Amino acid sequence: MLVPALVDIADANRDWVVFVGSGTVTAAICSLIAAATSGERFRPTPRLGFLLVTSIWTSASFIGALPFYFASIDLGFAAAWFESMSGLTTTGATVITGLDALPRGLLMWRSLLSFLGGIGIVGMALLILPSLRVGGLALFQLESSDRSGKLLPRVNQLAAGITAIYAGMTFVCAILYYALGMSLFDAVNHAMSTLATGGFSTHDASLGFFRSGPILMVATIFMLLGALPFVLYVRLFLPRRFQRWRDPQVPLFLGITSVLILVLAALRMGLNGVPAGEALLSSTFNLVSVITTTGFAAGDYTLWSNAAIGVFFLAMFIGGCAGSTSGGVKVNRILILYQLVRADFERVIRPHSVRRLKYGHEYISQEVLQGVTIFIFLFFLSLLLGTTALSICGVDLLTAFSASLTAIGNVGPGFGPVVGPAGNFSSLPAPALAILSFLMLMGRLEIVTVLVLFSPGFWRD
Repeated sequence: MLVPALVDIADANRDWVVFVGSGTVTAAICSLIAAATSGERFRPTPRLGFLLVTSIWTSASFIGALPFYFASIDLGFAAAWFESMSGLTTTGATVITGLDALPRGLLMWRSLLSFLGGIGIVGMALLILPSLRVGGLALFQLESSDRSGKLLPRVNQLAAGITAIYAGMTFVCAILYYALGMSLFDAVNHAMSTLATGGFSTHDASLGFFRSGPILMVATIFMLLGALPFVLYVRLFLPRRFQRWRDPQVPLFLGITSVLILVLAALRMGLNGVPAGEALLSSTFNLVSVITTTGFAAGDYTLWSNAAIGVFFLAMFIGGCAGSTSGGVKVNRILILYQLVRADFERVIRPHSVRRLKYGHEYISQEVLQGVTIFIFLFFLSLLLGTTALSICGVDLLTAFSASLTAIGNVGPGFGPVVGPAGNFSSLPAPALAILSFLMLMGRLEIVTVLVLFSPGFWRD
């Protein structure tokens, strides 16, 4: 919080007091917790893991909401919590209008939340969720006698490697943005939000404000890099192990993205009469922004055609790869579900056949299959219940469904005039914003991690 405080001091904005005060309170509480737990032995258990992960993300979102609530922009607490949760879960949805006139300290705070949320997501997915048997990274085991799923001898080495790669790629992205004409402030803010696939911008028009094809191309590249498993980049420094590792979700994700881009470009040329170069650039940027669940925009793509909306709707469900900063269902689950359906069809045709499913060179356990099936069921059940709850709050059905989908998928903009890429969530009532904040948390923490806390058996000895 001291970073945006310094920005506000440089701009002679009184909101620096809010950041210093919030930071002081946060530091005092954390110091008391550290003192109270000093010397205690930590005994990790699955139940403690579930509680710890959800508690950390929930408390962090409340802490992140303090500057929004006490600043001069006059946000209610539900809206402030929504904005903070959107940043930490790298959803990118916003309730703030007039970003171009917003104090730069608050703009920096939004980007910092997105940046911290991005590295937090990768760290959680790689280091915590696999041990709880709910994360997609349980599949990233070495093809050798080492079954730990770790790439380096120690967990802290893995975390340090990922952090260094994440920060380094963000730095390179900022340099490229700056070289292509962004101000230093805009370049830093957009870089923190790009690799994190957060989608927070410093302008209401998002990246469309800059009217620059090269900037859109750089954003596209780094959004794609953020949607790939970060374990891939760590393995680049371990060439012998990299040779033995093949993850089928990466080529599948890139293949699906390429096909959808070509379909969109063809639709733009055929239905809208857009020249080939412009159609390819706009289709590539906007499709990558949606499928990586970043949420950057360079215009309202929902006005292209109904066919184009259908393509974007499909991309919102797919999401990126497991172990990345992106949201959605994730490509690895789609691949496993496809193999499961295909095997079931074969059993119908040949009842006595026996086939073991494989993910790359690894056999898929029954536990993983069960986890994928449960996740898909809970994803759509949460979408249905979220839509119903928002409708009860007085939100129209299209907006309710679109907002629920974009929240639980951590996408950002939805469809329709209210929450589409040309709008935002500011007109939704406070109860609806609270519901969407909870859906964002569920989507980011793999749903099961949150819902298991509501099971009576979880609290029973």
